[in-house]
Amino acid sequence: MKIKLFPNKNSDSLFIADILKSELKSNGFEIVDENPDLAVAIGGDGSFLHMVAENDFNTDINYIGVNNGTLGFLQEIKPTELSSFIDNLKHDKYRIEKVSFENIKVVTKDEVYYFKCLNEAVVRDMNLSTVYLDVTINNTYLEKFVGDGLLIATQVGSTAYNKNLGAAIIYDGIHSLQLTPIAPINNNVYHTIINSILIPQNRKIKLTPSNRTTDILLLVDGVNHSFRNVLYVEIENSTDLLNCIRMNDYDYTNIINDKFLH
Repeated sequence: MKIKLFPNKNSDSLFIADILKSELKSNGFEIVDENPDLAVAIGGDGSFLHMVAENDFNTDINYIGVNNGTLGFLQEIKPTELSSFIDNLKHDKYRIEKVSFENIKVVTKDEVYYFKCLNEAVVRDMNLSTVYLDVTINNTYLEKFVGDGLLIATQVGSTAYNKNLGAAIIYDGIHSLQLTPIAPINNNVYHTIINSILIPQNRKIKLTPSNRTTDILLLVDGVNHSFRNVLYVEIENSTDLLNCIRMNDYDYTNIINDKFLH
């Protein structure tokens, strides 16, 4: 098995990477700089997101993370578990979980832009003013959203910014999108849905700027992109799925309990 490590720049993560590299080599694994079978992020959740993006969401690669951050929801392996992790790899004591991600298209008057997203996308007014967006699902009109913004989360991203907005945690294995309002305005002038909406995998969300909104700020997994004269933004679940390695004792209920209740 060919393995590539993706540590963040933290000195502790680099130290863990050196230990892991040495142990992997001594157990017969090949450490490579390109075309890996397995990519290993070392750090926090940001390291995992960066790793997947650096590999351009390659679905031929298996992904896993070693947690050297704070919450580390995406990072399954603890630094104290490196030996058992390597042993499990050696003896195929793991399973592959299929994980969905978002495809995003931004259409402006002059150009079309494409992005991929593992956690969430956030659409706001470029100047952080109130944003006005006509929302359709599979070309069927839903609402005119008025408020600070809209967040579109994957199952993976449901435990991140989405959760902090009071929206639902989605169990692993459910390939849905979650449309979550950010400070929606609802009064006798504007009627906006204030709840999060779960959207099945095969539906497309379209956001069309209206009224005073023309310029959009788009956050893709925390990275800002600004666009002027936006005609619309489309977001849907990819039909391709990432391969994430889970140890055989991985249980999502335990993960939720461990990360949020202890």
